[in-house]
Order: sequence, then C-alpha cells, then structure tokens
Amino acid sequence: MATTPTHLSSLLSKPSPAPAPHLAVASRRPGSNYNPQRPSRFKCSASQTGFFTRLGRLIKEKAKSDVEKVFSGFSKTRDNLAVIDELLLYWNLADTDRVLDELEEALLVSDFGPKITIKIVETLREDIMSGKLKSGSEIKDALKKSVLDLLNKKGKKTELQLGSRKPAVVMIVGVNGGGKTTSLGKLAYRLKNEGAKILLAAGDTFRAAASDQLEIWAERTGCEIVVAEEGKTKASSVLSQAVKKGKEQGFDIVLCDTSGRLHTNFSLMEELIACKKAVGKVVPRAPNEILLVLDGTTGLNMLPQAREFNEVVGITGFILTKLDGSARGGCVVSVVDELGIPVKFVGVGEGVEDLQPFDAEAFVNAIFS
Repeated sequence: MATTPTHLSSLLSKPSPAPAPHLAVASRRPGSNYNPQRPSRFKCSASQTGFFTRLGRLIKEKAKSDVEKVFSGFSKTRDNLAVIDELLLYWNLADTDRVLDELEEALLVSDFGPKITIKIVETLREDIMSGKLKSGSEIKDALKKSVLDLLNKKGKKTELQLGSRKPAVVMIVGVNGGGKTTSLGKLAYRLKNEGAKILLAAGDTFRAAASDQLEIWAERTGCEIVVAEEGKTKASSVLSQAVKKGKEQGFDIVLCDTSGRLHTNFSLMEELIACKKAVGKVVPRAPNEILLVLDGTTGLNMLPQAREFNEVVGITGFILTKLDGSARGGCVVSVVDELGIPVKFVGVGEGVEDLQPFDAEAFVNAIFS
C-alpha cells in the first residue's frame, strides 16, 4: 500500500483519529533501496524504556560498521593530503622548515582554515625541535592526534540527542541547494531501519516541488507525511500540526523539513524562529535537534552561514553534504573549531544509505590514511 500524505486541512477540520497502523510501502520506486521485508540489523522496540538512548547508541555502532563508506567518501580529500606522506617519507631534521611549509599548504588547500593549520603546524614544529618527534611516522601520528583531539574536545555529542519523551522533534534547516530535503529523507531511512516510527513534515512551503520531493521520500522509506494545502498555509502551522499528529498517534520522531533561505535575509530567518516556537508549544522544549545542512563543496564559505543560523535559532548539530565530490574535507574540522557545534552526519555519496553518522576517529583515519 502506498503511503498517503496527510494534508493539513484534514488535520484541522477533523477530530484526531485513533492511532493508525504502521504504514509500509508495498511497491518500490525505481532505484529505491528500501525493502519493507528486510529486518533491521539493530532492531529495537519503541515500547522499551530508554528507546532514544539505545537508538543513539545503535546509530553510533552503525557508523563504525560502515567505516568503508567513510573511507571511499573522503577519497578526494585523502588524495589532496597524500603529499603529506611523501613529505614525511624521507624526513630529516634539516628539512623541517621546508616540510612544515608544504604540510601547511596541503592543509590549507583542504580547507582546514588558517587558524587551525597554523596551530597544528607550530605545535608540530615545537615538538620536533624539542626532540619529542623523531621520525616521519611520529610526525604523522602527532598530526592525526591533534586533529582528533580538536574534534573530540569541541565537537562532543555527535549522536542525536532526542531526549526521553515522544515524539522527539528534529528540524532540518539551511540555505537553498544544500541538500536539506534529501538529507532528511536519508535520515528517515536510517532511523526507520533502526526500528523508529517516523513522521515527516513538509515545512518547505516556498518551493513548489518540495512537498512532492518529500512525498517521494515518504514512499521510499515507508513513512507517513503531513503536507500543506498548496499556497495556503504557513510553515509554522504545518510543523505544529505534524507534531500534534506525532504526539497523538504515537510516533517516535517527527522530522521537519523547512524552506531553504539565505542567512542574510532577515525576514526569512525570522520565520525559522516562528517554526521553532510553534513546535515548542506542542511539545515542551522541542525541537530536540536543529540540524543545519551545509554544502561541503563550498568549503570555508559555509562558516558565515553557520554563524548566522546558530545566532538565530541555536544550531545543535551539522549535516555536511556533498563531501564525496570535494577535496575540502578539512572544512569539517574548521566548522567544529569555529563554533564548537558537533557534526552529526556527513554525506559521502548519492545512495540512500550514504548519509553516515559522523565518527571523528573514522574521519581522521579516512583523510590521513
């Protein structure tokens, strides 16, 4: 049975129905990887105590089990940084300045950012001159450790923080073309496969094809969806009614899409505040997560976006997309260092399973292998 979208008018005009049975998609769209008959690798029941805690742990375990996807996804960044291995292969003390200058250039080209790059290189220089690092392999290990320590210190809590009450609410925000709706669909796929009952909210009421795109994802993942009547409803109303439905019908998580907006457009940024307040009136302290989708191909240009969105609505985590097509993987480190907000997911490919939970150790190994 195909998933039928719930239009907002039906929610407003009819009494709340009894909880509906979980919907599944009987027929797949071409190219879909969803299989409603396939058992979840990490199955857990939503009725169990501590469901969200277990869900976060299982997703984290999945990140470690999918490490090969992370390695392949960051191949261009790894190629960009391969010069470091060549520099350190025949390293000797007399070549320290030349080697460190070239290492600095390689990090900058990969968008590590000048502040982080200078800090890393100067620390390596001090350790070399003091005799702490005596070989190329030791310098490489120290480089990897410095990046990992930074990510672990400033980007803690990479797992989703969904609280303890249902439904948990996750808002997806970002500029146009960053991959918000696609990321939301892939996140729904991952959460659904781990046993969660997911409701999608089509809060992108500006773009004509946005609801259609999200409805396709609803069909692919077997999730229910709430959409607005065309051109008649504010985004905040769509999200509010979706969260009400999630609360009344026993959904575990409501994933809220929003319209793409330039971070420099004051009125559009104000609308995000209205969306946040609207869901908070239905479920106190919601949304549990506000995830900002950032296009990895823009490199360090993503930082002004991140600063502005964080100032307006308080970002809790990042989803970095399109990193498979970029040699700028160092921007992961830059955005965490700049704002102290964790990266929660990274897009490493076009497939439905290619939105990977971020694991700092796997990331460092992938770009410096």
